[in-house]
Amino acid sequence: MATKLWQKNVTMTAEIERFTVGRDRELDLYLAESDVLGSMAHITMLQSIGLLTSEELQTLLAELRRILADIRAGKFTIEEGVEDVHSEVELLLTRRLGDVGKKIHSGRSRNDQVLVDLKLWTRRQLREVVELVKALFDELQVQSERYKDILMPGYTHLQVAMPSSFGLWFGAYAESLADDMLFLQAAYRLVNRNPLGSAAGYGSSFPLDRQMTTDLLGFDSMDYNVVYAQMGRGKMERNVGFAIASVAGTISKLAFDACMFNSQNFGFVKLPDECTTGSSIMPHKKNPDVFELTRAKCNKLQALPQQVTLIMNNLPCGYFRDLQIIKEVFLPAFGELKDCLRMTTYIIERIRVNEHILDDPRYDLMFSVEEVNRLAASGMPFRDAYRKVGLDIEAGQFTPQKQVHHTHAGSIGNLCTAEIAAQMDRLLADFHFERVEEAERKLSC
Repeated sequence: MATKLWQKNVTMTAEIERFTVGRDRELDLYLAESDVLGSMAHITMLQSIGLLTSEELQTLLAELRRILADIRAGKFTIEEGVEDVHSEVELLLTRRLGDVGKKIHSGRSRNDQVLVDLKLWTRRQLREVVELVKALFDELQVQSERYKDILMPGYTHLQVAMPSSFGLWFGAYAESLADDMLFLQAAYRLVNRNPLGSAAGYGSSFPLDRQMTTDLLGFDSMDYNVVYAQMGRGKMERNVGFAIASVAGTISKLAFDACMFNSQNFGFVKLPDECTTGSSIMPHKKNPDVFELTRAKCNKLQALPQQVTLIMNNLPCGYFRDLQIIKEVFLPAFGELKDCLRMTTYIIERIRVNEHILDDPRYDLMFSVEEVNRLAASGMPFRDAYRKVGLDIEAGQFTPQKQVHHTHAGSIGNLCTAEIAAQMDRLLADFHFERVEEAERKLSC
């Protein structure tokens, strides 16, 4: 059994170790690259305040770059008996460099190591989510314009209500993603603050230069108060979870619509054949399994903020081992969301719509409001027009005029596609991903 970073004279039993380590060795592989980047910034700062010599720093940086290369090549593992990624990196440095490897931990705790690892990893994941949301947004806008003149029924209470269009339907989900981007931007700003230097949550007697590590890691600012930096664990994951849930909510609703509209009773859209599966007994079936799984996964993701809240909500300030469990629900959530975004974009790009829905007379009554408005525009009081059309419907004398003339902003005839795209572009420009990318590039080269 490997020696622990914290171990003194007491040896932990195998069963206690299994229980306390939990899934950390597995989940910490997510954080390995971030842990090395954080260590690079930390030791660069340690040299600046005299706790490492220039030669020691260069030796350590060279070895950390080799470890980083192994991580990026998929060759890094956390050895049996080693608790976590922080322990593994320090073990490798000490094994390869001797006593100089032991100096890396001066002025920090595993508490602020995991805090900075989570921040660095999460901001990278958020960038990937943002890019995938934008790809889905773009495809929805393309389809909105492609099918903007194809009418479809709009529903209230799941009853045929008024004319809608595929332009409106696709475009609605595009604008929903633009609103979701606001949540992602807020989450990113919360994440992009440096907790390193808070140590175990109460600072250090070393004269740490926290602004230096903030700049080296490309953070916008730091979590200034060291107690708050530690309190931010759980809060960060919960608030990022709300952004994930917002995106997931949009995709889940879109998946539900598509499954329903794809059914024979609606027949509004046709999903790609490769995204459907058959039945073991019914040869005619084409089941929308990809969107059904997407719906379920996204519904599960919408529970993420509540899961995090229930783990950390009744804890006072300071560190507690409870927080370790948050990683189990938080880290895998990004992979699930990214998969759902990719699948949804794939289907939306290939979906085909029924351009002859309104040939079916069951949809005739959705034009009743159009007739009321036509009569009101010609001078008849609205309430009289409403009553006349209602009586005509009851008497079976209503004949629809199936042309619509909506011109106001956001309507069938004026989708505001360009305005929604400009809104999205403004949000994307405010992330400033390039600053983070440049900082990480300089640090790791």
